[in-house]
Amino acid sequence: MFAVIKAGGKQYRVAAEDVIRIDRVAAEPGQVIEFGEVLLLGGDTPQLGLPTVAGAMVAGEVLQHTRGDKVIAFKKRRRKNSRRKRGYRHDFSVIRITEILMDGAKPSKEPPPRPKREAKPKPEAAEGEAEGAPKKAAKKPAKKPARAAKPAAKKPAAKAKKK
Repeated sequence: MFAVIKAGGKQYRVAAEDVIRIDRVAAEPGQVIEFGEVLLLGGDTPQLGLPTVAGAMVAGEVLQHTRGDKVIAFKKRRRKNSRRKRGYRHDFSVIRITEILMDGAKPSKEPPPRPKREAKPKPEAAEGEAEGAPKKAAKKPAKKPARAAKPAAKKPAAKAKKK
């Protein structure tokens, strides 16, 4: 199931567990925010809003606040010695969509717990090796040859004084 939401004057197609970057919202990282303007619900039976779908809501968790790339606005008026350079970085919020709700359901206040990644087990001794057998030493990278010393700079010879 997916939804089309409106946030900050822009439209986003989202599904559960999607991560989107929207204009900065006034919420701290870890809080759950609600998007009430749902324009379309897709899936087996799509619902089109006129202009929004009644009773539909999308909930998301704020992951972090970040800034976009620097945009330089450089203006020059030729032959007038007039130049202006301004920089700008837009503020964004990174949101993970937690759930898409219908029929007036309210989102949960706490974001759902994220499953922890399990660490891969480190390979022990190979099956063919005995436990007491000595292990092979790892190959060390070859050393680079030392550079030859530069010859000392020659000093100019003292000039003889003329009389």
